[in-house]
Amino acid sequence: MRILMISAEYAPFAKSGGLADMLTGLSKALAHSGHDVRVVTPLYTGHFVDAGDRLPVAAIAVSGIAVSPVALDGTHPGYTLQQVPTGREREPLLYQIDAPAFFGSGAIYGGGDREARRFAILAHGALHLCEELDWAPDVIHCHDWHAALVPVLLNNGYLHRRVFRQSYSVLTIHNIGYQGVFPATLAPELGLTVLPETPELNFLRDGIAAADALTTVSTSHAAEILTPEYGKGLDPLLRQRRNRLVGILNGVDYSLWNPATDARLPARYDGGDLGGKRSCRDALIVRADLRPGQPGPLLGMVTRLAGQKGIELVVEALPPLLRQGLLQMVILGQGEDRYVTELRQIAAGFPDRFRYFDAQDESLARLILGGSDAFLVPSIYEPCGLTQLYALRYGAVPIVRDTGGLRDTVRHFDPVQGTGTGSVFKHPDGAGLAWAIGEVLRWYGQPESWARLRNNGMAEDFSWHHQAPHYEALYARLTGNG
Repeated sequence: MRILMISAEYAPFAKSGGLADMLTGLSKALAHSGHDVRVVTPLYTGHFVDAGDRLPVAAIAVSGIAVSPVALDGTHPGYTLQQVPTGREREPLLYQIDAPAFFGSGAIYGGGDREARRFAILAHGALHLCEELDWAPDVIHCHDWHAALVPVLLNNGYLHRRVFRQSYSVLTIHNIGYQGVFPATLAPELGLTVLPETPELNFLRDGIAAADALTTVSTSHAAEILTPEYGKGLDPLLRQRRNRLVGILNGVDYSLWNPATDARLPARYDGGDLGGKRSCRDALIVRADLRPGQPGPLLGMVTRLAGQKGIELVVEALPPLLRQGLLQMVILGQGEDRYVTELRQIAAGFPDRFRYFDAQDESLARLILGGSDAFLVPSIYEPCGLTQLYALRYGAVPIVRDTGGLRDTVRHFDPVQGTGTGSVFKHPDGAGLAWAIGEVLRWYGQPESWARLRNNGMAEDFSWHHQAPHYEALYARLTGNG
């Protein structure tokens, strides 16, 4: 099957969160199964392999934003389509849209109406690529609002072009809170000839209305977004199209996320030999400049500092626990200024027990996974979440809220039965999180229970080997090959 993936992110070339990891993992799994998978992303300054490694495919001129497949003459802003060769069989082919006028700032995301223009280039460019290659995709799989214009463009005329006459579109909603809302007056400039009957463009809404199939990244979240609480204003439309919506849990590429082989850890380990994890814990305490030899577990958290991620819960629950000397904690992440300020204040008050790193640092993130006894993911809502899946494999007991993909991947531990993989709380407040941490403190004080809990988590398997077939089945139903 010929599958075109379109996304704003693809690891390791452009990554700001779990979207990039998901795209890479799913694309590789599908390619390894024998499918012809092509991935299209923008080429962002500072997020690319050496220019000499990229192969030009086509040059596209841009007049305003409306695009047409004609050669660049050097006088118009435009873009080139370039292939990044992998050199390996059964790997996805990656194509990047090199448009310095739109993606040359070095940032993956920006703000304002310019975002509409940037991601219109992504949508048109991906479709033009197929025409330049004379490659007819069976499935065009679009990810989040940044690529959601593609199903709209298909219905605006691209489906009548030869290479797309047998194509079907899939739109995956990774985070419904980000929708891409812009003035409707931009529509002609973005290449839209059929205008929506609303005063605004909403890339995600319009993509949901146009796509042949819809997915989100967990079974629980697929049910949640049909409700006003989680639907972010799109729940009426989603309920109308619920027969086209399915939840498919994200997977993990364990060739990249495995403490037994992770070269970024100071020591490797697995469920049969945890000596390396103790070394990672010691290294994390040194890196965070915490006092060694303190009682209680060492907690970790790697997150974007946003309300969705439950940072307010952490700010409320953590100080009393630190004051009592019950634990130590390290947080890594960037985001909203008010949360940065609050976490810095906590760090100033408890310098031997709490450290906040205001950074994006992949090596430190992995050290936190490897060195932590438990790992916080207290999200208010979480479509899937990947860090709790990484934490399970790295032997860091996840502390999660009962929502979305967290509900589908972590089971509350029962020390009597010896079942479960983490600590799960329901109420989205500091008291709920404090209760869940209290459960971890109790289990941590029971060595046999703690060992069983940790081993349960490390034995879990959320590999793409199990998840990718669900997408294959969806594609087969769409194309009539099932």
